[in-house]
Amino acid sequence: MKELRHLNKYLYKYKHLLILGFLFLVVSNYFAVWPAKVVRYAIDYVTESFALYRLFEGGELSEGVFKQLEIGVLVLGALMILMALLRGFFLFLVRQTIIVMSRKIEYDLKNEIFEQYQNLPLSFYRRNNTGDLMNRISEDVSRVRMYLGPGIMYGINLLVLFPMVIYEMLRVNAELTLYALLPLPILSVSIYFVNNIINKRSEKIQESLSDLSTSVQEAFSGIRVLKAFVREAESTKRFDIESEKYKERSLKLTFVNALFAPLIMALIGLSVILTIYIGGTQVINGEITYGNIAEFVIYVNMLTWPVAALGWITSINQRAAASQKRINQFLKEKNDIQSTENLNKDIAGDLTFDNVSFTYPDSGITALKNISFDVKAGQSIAIIGTTGSGKSTIANLMLRLYDTTSGSVSVDNQDIKKYNIPKLRSQMGYVPQDIFLFSDSIKNNIAFGNDDITEEQVFQAARDADLYENITDFPDGFETMLGERGITLSGGQKQRASIARAIVRNPNILILDDALSAVDTNTENTILNSLATIMEGRTTVIISHRVSSAKLADKIIVLDDGKIIEQGTNQSLLAANGVYKELYEKQLKQEEAKEPS
Repeated sequence: MKELRHLNKYLYKYKHLLILGFLFLVVSNYFAVWPAKVVRYAIDYVTESFALYRLFEGGELSEGVFKQLEIGVLVLGALMILMALLRGFFLFLVRQTIIVMSRKIEYDLKNEIFEQYQNLPLSFYRRNNTGDLMNRISEDVSRVRMYLGPGIMYGINLLVLFPMVIYEMLRVNAELTLYALLPLPILSVSIYFVNNIINKRSEKIQESLSDLSTSVQEAFSGIRVLKAFVREAESTKRFDIESEKYKERSLKLTFVNALFAPLIMALIGLSVILTIYIGGTQVINGEITYGNIAEFVIYVNMLTWPVAALGWITSINQRAAASQKRINQFLKEKNDIQSTENLNKDIAGDLTFDNVSFTYPDSGITALKNISFDVKAGQSIAIIGTTGSGKSTIANLMLRLYDTTSGSVSVDNQDIKKYNIPKLRSQMGYVPQDIFLFSDSIKNNIAFGNDDITEEQVFQAARDADLYENITDFPDGFETMLGERGITLSGGQKQRASIARAIVRNPNILILDDALSAVDTNTENTILNSLATIMEGRTTVIISHRVSSAKLADKIIVLDDGKIIEQGTNQSLLAANGVYKELYEKQLKQEEAKEPS
């Protein structure tokens, strides 16, 4: 249960609901216990009254005794109905406090987890799959809520009802109470041994559910690839395997839980038998009345659900503990990318990489080796290289999605680690290599990241990215809703929408990470001509494997295997007859070959 201690802060936050719920449970159980006393009194009253009636049967008083009996039974019946209604009313209030509390905590816990997800670094998402992340914020939180709601409610009910019932039983007859409660220790010992089994199997189930969620998420995200390669059957087979694993683990847990019901019913039945047998003997001896036996049977049956719920509560708590343990694993994750001085100021755009090396912590791959270059504010630099040369890693370091392994990155002659991270990133425009658009309108996707952008600014950004005419051709124009990950648009349109999203922010530093890889040569030239104007007065970093994208830059560096092998201007590098010129001529020939004859 130590994993569930994380929830204590929420229980304290909503302590007023918990305390009210406890008080309402006490009152409702008070009205649950009293009917047994009324039944005892009613049976004794009827027995004695009927004996008196038999005594006067045929006489003048017999009719009066019978009417008195009828009135007494009606009054006692009305009293029991009243107590049942009052108990129901207070049970309603119990659910309106404790269950409502659990829903509020569920809301807070989901927000806490999501906020933690948002704060964790990019490396965290490289280590964990999406299905598992989604499962912890949905399925795991739901299991924790069951502990906070029904688990706590029925647990408190057990703690309240047990002492009240046992106290009333002891008041009637201590010996009979002892025999009636004799089977309960056996049940407690059984639950103790089953607890560990439930806990272990619950953890296995949650692991299987995460694997199942991941399998489904990947299948839906990659449905076009699956259909294109006719791999639907293989995907279904993989889902069947994960689903079968989940089913088997669930059935094993169900088997353990199924042991509780027959065990509890057998022990409660034994208690009733002992009550009637021992009670009957005591009635014969004149120690108790018939009403006392009926009262005891009601008390024993009142304990049936709390005792039966003990196994259910145990299962809920153990599964909640297993889920909270998984949640805590992520909540304990630390973001090592922190600001050292929280420097909150506008930047001009000077960029300096000083002997930077970087190794990805999750894979151990060294992406950059002793990289050094600088760009003055308002200038542009192109970073050219083949796939895997380390180009995108440079963009990640500029945005401080990662920190350097060695060396330093500086902005305006200040170490990038000193800046307030949101403030720094808000002054950068980034077009990632892997384009992601949200399931929203085209206008909102372009305006993403800045609530103050006007509609005209959105239109102008679309024109600069050579996307305006494409959008106006859609029936709904800029209000066109995009499908998941922007599936409504073509690859080139998505890339241009991403460019528009970056430039509409009017950033001081613009980073284009292979931003034109999905567009044709004509579109590339159109966008580059627009970018020439956009790049004026702001630092621009053009990352590309295409030499044609680099021609606008004031400075060009060529990367290979994480090292700078050439640097200079477009003219000087062509004159050097090195790798850059080789790439230039190769790509020029490829473009000529594509042109229609």
